[in-house]
Amino acid sequence: MGKLLEDFNSYREKMNERLLSADNNKILKRIYSIDTLTYEPGALNTDTKEMLGLVASMVLRCDDCIKYHLIKCHELGITEAQLMEVIGIANLVGGTIVIPHTRRAIEFWDDLNNTE
Repeated sequence: MGKLLEDFNSYREKMNERLLSADNNKILKRIYSIDTLTYEPGALNTDTKEMLGLVASMVLRCDDCIKYHLIKCHELGITEAQLMEVIGIANLVGGTIVIPHTRRAIEFWDDLNNTE
């Protein structure tokens, strides 16, 4: 496992456990459930949904979300050529403010590919 992936997964797991352990936290539990259900196959396949999630996350400039969707895209076998087109769309829609997030996304993608 690459260092960036290991750090991300460790922190995410720790904090998700903390957030979801509260008995009275129904709202977050429901949001997490909706998030999971959203990416299941439907009229759009899971690959397409994850790539859409990646574009939206890049435009919204959420590095944690970008990493999450990169992991999912990697697990689904999205190619680097597909990834570059997705990143191109995100930069077109989001503008140059997305470039720093693109750099970190590519660094994380490279880390994912070094784990194989």
